[in-house]
Amino acid sequence: MPDASPAEALSPPVVWPDTPQSLRLEPLTAPFAHPSEAQFARLLDFYGVAWQYEPRSFPLREEDDGRVVEAFTPDFYLPEFDLYIELTTLRQSLVTYKNRKLRRLRERYPDVNVKLLYRKDYLRLLERFGIDPRHSTALPSVERVLVARADLERRVTELGAEITRDYAGSRPILVGVLRGVTCFMADLMRAIDLPVTVDFLALSPYAQEREVLHFTKDLEEDITGQRVIVVEDIVDTGISLHRLLQYLDDRSPNDVAVCALLDKRARRIADVPIRYTGFEVGDEFVVGYGLDYRQEFRNLPYVGVVRTE
Repeated sequence: MPDASPAEALSPPVVWPDTPQSLRLEPLTAPFAHPSEAQFARLLDFYGVAWQYEPRSFPLREEDDGRVVEAFTPDFYLPEFDLYIELTTLRQSLVTYKNRKLRRLRERYPDVNVKLLYRKDYLRLLERFGIDPRHSTALPSVERVLVARADLERRVTELGAEITRDYAGSRPILVGVLRGVTCFMADLMRAIDLPVTVDFLALSPYAQEREVLHFTKDLEEDITGQRVIVVEDIVDTGISLHRLLQYLDDRSPNDVAVCALLDKRARRIADVPIRYTGFEVGDEFVVGYGLDYRQEFRNLPYVGVVRTE
């Protein structure tokens, strides 16, 4: 977004509480420079992530007299993750300029964590949350196979063997996050040569009305003092998984591990721990083996890539 001056960036930040229990449905009063910023703020509010809008300007270049002539003001700061976010969703010609300033910032402030979300990143983020930013009714086609059926079967068998070894002598509770995990969960539990308990959680989908995240299906098993393995289809931003782990931790399990079929680290915002990973994937929109695009493609026997642009 357009860079604010140092003086403008030091105005009081707008901050929302960082726990679901304390969320308040307050109006978005920050003077956003672009509608994409307001939409991104609503996504953060939905998941209970505290944010500050343009709270700090970083000087990049000064004159000999100390006067700042160039600065960089990231759009958002997420205190919980100690992470700055910059959205670049306007003219493509600004991308080179933003990248140059970002390089200078990282050179001058190596301890500052900054993530730049390009236009394609932002659009894919919205699509991942069920929002159609292009207002198109056309269904994309599967461009290519990313993980073949045979590779899925092999890797799930390996994951089952790892869990069997690591949890020998115990009875772990597998907690699947509906709905995309159904295929992976069914195959994984059969690959574990241990007695297991199975339960499911369902999180409410994102809604434009700024409703906060809640569980449409809660746990039925008591996990107090138990060993829990969260089974996920894909971890991308990590925001929803971060909230889920907090929710489980409040129920005092003995320990919690995460087993994810796909890890999309390129999109990570919340740094969540993943003990078992099936495959690392790039920043592509993937479907199949339970994963969907607007409820389509879930029943594909492989993981494929669709072109959404």
